Amino acid sequence: MADDPNIASKVIKNDPWYSSYATRAEQMRASEIRALFAVANRPEVVSLAGGMPYLGRMPFDKLADQLGDMLRSKGQVAWQYGSAQGDPHLREDVLPIMELEGIKDVQPDDVVIVNGSQSGLDLITRIMCDPGDVVLAEAPNYVGALGVFQSFQVDVVNVAMDRDGLIPEALEETILEQRRQGKAVKFLYTVPNFHNPAGATMSVERRPRIIEIAKKYHVLVVEDNPYGLLAFDGQTYPALRSYDSEGIVYLSSFSKIIAPGMRVAWMVAPPGIRQKLVLANESAILCPSNMSQMTITTYLDNFDWKSQINDYRGMYKERCDAMDEALKEYLPYCSWLKPKGGFYIWLKIPQGLNAKDMLPRAITAKVAYVSGTAFYDNGEGADHMRLSFCYPTPDRIREGIRRLSTVIDNELATVRLFEPDSGKERG
Repeated sequence: MADDPNIASKVIKNDPWYSSYATRAEQMRASEIRALFAVANRPEVVSLAGGMPYLGRMPFDKLADQLGDMLRSKGQVAWQYGSAQGDPHLREDVLPIMELEGIKDVQPDDVVIVNGSQSGLDLITRIMCDPGDVVLAEAPNYVGALGVFQSFQVDVVNVAMDRDGLIPEALEETILEQRRQGKAVKFLYTVPNFHNPAGATMSVERRPRIIEIAKKYHVLVVEDNPYGLLAFDGQTYPALRSYDSEGIVYLSSFSKIIAPGMRVAWMVAPPGIRQKLVLANESAILCPSNMSQMTITTYLDNFDWKSQINDYRGMYKERCDAMDEALKEYLPYCSWLKPKGGFYIWLKIPQGLNAKDMLPRAITAKVAYVSGTAFYDNGEGADHMRLSFCYPTPDRIREGIRRLSTVIDNELATVRLFEPDSGKERG
């Protein structure tokens, strides 16, 4: 029953507490991606849907030995309550990771550990936004962020982006327009590196300009950067936080570079905001899991994590190349930006097709993707789909694109059959 796509409506109709819920509960909705998991994870389906990192190359056997040693020596700490700000050892361990992106002025006390990036987005929205406030974000938007913003009854206003990321002129124009309407713009939410889902990377030239505009209008920037170390060529782009320490909240995660199951991420924020984040973290979860944090520190302290990340870069590049080549072969009439890193290709499908309506036929053809509608809160995006290349092998990716092409070809044939001019052509 839990996998029934209609379960939400069935529960609501028969829920005796329906009239008692807070108004914000009405804004909550199931993620289109989560709804796909039950079907997409079947072995016969090639899933190009979920952004799951491939963990098959992690040194689990050796890590198990190290974790055993950690539990024997520090088990009573690992299984105990901890600090709402996070384990001091881990807060120190994240400093050299951020240094790779030019963030060199941070101390362990500037860091707050959170239960995954999703928790970090929840906390910053909780302390910054009232219902009706405005959050600016690239369009399309990361679906997890949309869920958070909706739950706090925040108005998400899209800012145009292109292959070089957020467009500075569009940002300034959007801020001014919201101010003319009397709206309170609380922060800009941006994924500058290998954007989820668009795959674009903010150009180095645009980064200081974006910060300059945000500072001019006193708009906080929330920089979400889970993919920053996964550039296929090994390049690390300067974090927005490396340009400015006062107007940026930096958020990153171990989910893409080590293990999503640990639910460990971290934030760096100006002192006043950091204090509020710690209080909100304590209110929401009391403290992050010591066991998860100490598992991460055990890995970072005992393994060559830089080499592991470099290995991931090569692996994900191979998979991205496989998807790009398969798209060129099977779907040359579609368009896409080949990303420089990360997990995703944002595919534009031919005019007249609807990615959301087409999805059941794709599942029948044993291939899964995420409709572009999942990444907008206003129904847009039906002309796009997000394809993830991170988890399947290159051969599975190629087969998945082949299956997808048969679905799109059939949809196109149907659409053209009913085009106004088609009858004339048949004479």
